[in-house]
Amino acid sequence: MEHPVISTLKDKIQKSIHTLESKYDGVRTGRASARMFENIMVNNYGSPTPLNQVASIRVQEARQVVIQAWDNSLLVEIEKAIQKDTVSINPINDGKLIRIQIPPLTDTTRKESVTHAYELAEDAKIAIRNIRRDAIDKMKKLQHSSEISEDDLSHYEKIIQTEVEKATHTITTIASEKEKEIMEE
Repeated sequence: MEHPVISTLKDKIQKSIHTLESKYDGVRTGRASARMFENIMVNNYGSPTPLNQVASIRVQEARQVVIQAWDNSLLVEIEKAIQKDTVSINPINDGKLIRIQIPPLTDTTRKESVTHAYELAEDAKIAIRNIRRDAIDKMKKLQHSSEISEDDLSHYEKIIQTEVEKATHTITTIASEKEKEIMEE
């Protein structure tokens, strides 16, 4: 049976990795993706609501996204939210749906996107290190209160370090894959 501190560590690590992957959905690549718009907040009758809860978002062509509101009176609010949230993307509202042409990335924007992706990865690694520190602190407190032995503490510290190294490797792999996706023509 796994120690509760180790279980908590693994859960927090998984959440950090999932958060990174969610943030990567918003990092622009050269291709159209519905995920880049899902978390844009729309004024839905005075209440901020994620776009994917008030409209369907689909990729129509390699560089075009189509957004169809479930309530056409929200089209103007959706258009405003997209213009506010995304730079260099101009939504076209035809009164029934919104079409968005995704412009190709320039070399400069590609490099900026890659830099941003690696900054997000570094933030995730920092979060993982903080999770490691908290887990080790908890284990040391258990050892000081004689709930675990010094040998157990050493054993658990090795397990914690192994989990952190695996997570760091996973984050590095995810960041490399995102870089490849961004640099594709």
